Amino acid sequence: MQATVIKIGNSLGFKLPDEITNGYPFKEGLNVDIQDNGNKFIIELIKQNNPYNLADMLNGITKNNIHQSIDTGICLKLPKN
Repeated sequence: MQATVIKIGNSLGFKLPDEITNGYPFKEGLNVDIQDNGNKFIIELIKQNNPYNLADMLNGITKNNIHQSIDTGICLKLPKN
């Protein structure tokens, strides 16, 4: 597979073909680590830390900060066992 080097502002870059990016979570703004390994470049995805943890968020709910019920107009009828 080949790509053409292009000028992007004051830098050089190239487009990653779909055949390479399919199956990976590539998107604009994603950080990657690029290593120069002699005659090869190694590009690795940098794992994004998720700042949200469900257990921590649920532990943060108190009777002072919980909101009242919201009527969405949807009524669910659950089957009896």
